[in-house]
Amino acid sequence: MPRRELIVFTVFWIVFVVAGSAGAEPRFLSKQYTRCSSCHYSATGGGLLTPYGRSLSGQELAMTRRVNAQETSQGGVSGEEAFLFGGPGGHLGPVQLGISLMPSHLHFESGAFSDSRNLLMNADIEGAYRLRGWTAYGEVGRMPAVGSEPATLYSREHWVSYDTRGVALKAGRYLPAYGIHFADHTAFNRGDLGFDKYDQVYGVEVSRTAEKSLVQISVSPGRAEDILDGHGKASFNTTGRLQVDISPKVVLVGSGLYRNASSLQARHGAAGGAIGLAPWRRLSIWTEGNALVRGEDGGTSFVFVNETAFEVVRGVWLKISPQGLTGTNSVPGVFRWNAGANLLPRAHFDLNLDVYVDKAKGSEDAFKVLLAQLRLFL
Repeated sequence: MPRRELIVFTVFWIVFVVAGSAGAEPRFLSKQYTRCSSCHYSATGGGLLTPYGRSLSGQELAMTRRVNAQETSQGGVSGEEAFLFGGPGGHLGPVQLGISLMPSHLHFESGAFSDSRNLLMNADIEGAYRLRGWTAYGEVGRMPAVGSEPATLYSREHWVSYDTRGVALKAGRYLPAYGIHFADHTAFNRGDLGFDKYDQVYGVEVSRTAEKSLVQISVSPGRAEDILDGHGKASFNTTGRLQVDISPKVVLVGSGLYRNASSLQARHGAAGGAIGLAPWRRLSIWTEGNALVRGEDGGTSFVFVNETAFEVVRGVWLKISPQGLTGTNSVPGVFRWNAGANLLPRAHFDLNLDVYVDKAKGSEDAFKVLLAQLRLFL
């Protein structure tokens, strides 16, 4: 593949992997929130916020002022944090809705080649209904145009779950739990292990939630996209994740993955561990390591990801994330420096700026990306 085409292909990969709704933010461990389900309907993080999560966005995270949101009789939240600023009032009943928009600016360069794009990376409507242990969840949004393919409507997640006494069963399309759910889907512990934006599965997940632990086990006949494609690319896969909360500021995570062979890839598996520390209220440090073993002499590669985030003042975060992926006989290793800033002025929107510098082993040129995002959650 010519060098220019390779660069363009890589850029589109970054665009569609990064393009997602604001995911779970593990940095909030520094505020003693150890579980994604504290604020999201999904236990793996990301997607629609619960009424509590909406309320927290103003009370704990927003830069400009603390907001004392009021609970409604239907279990929702009123005021600025509510859906469409509380315009629908109580007419939606127990149904919770959200709209996620992400206009973005992307600049990339490698050697003498550079380009810039203005993109609408995300435009989703999310909804949830929760009653007596049952939760029905779904989202539908815009799949951006790719080449000659026009933009279309697309649903990444839709599932139903039932929870009783801390034991939950979920079925549908979802992203299986593995490791740390960084909001940045290009992190090496996500994209390179097969957990990027479009790697949801159709399957069943069983989980057990206790005061200081969370266990999640998922079984699936394959990635949702491979199943829908119908050309024999789907392969059985299963994941397991165990989280143990040592304290409100120390978390340990262990994960495992197995994927059977398909028409496109050999059988492979992964195992890893992670630790989250919050030594001070404004500082969170997450470190994850994984080993990815590919069958049929595909070799073994190792992944290392660290994210250190510091809240300079209320609602203003700085982060640095060194990441490494060792190579195999057919794929070179890559090292990345990622630095970013996140501003949360109000409950409904935030500004995100990230700089990526990737350097492949044996390559003279670094691949550099600047991504600026305005994320709106209405």
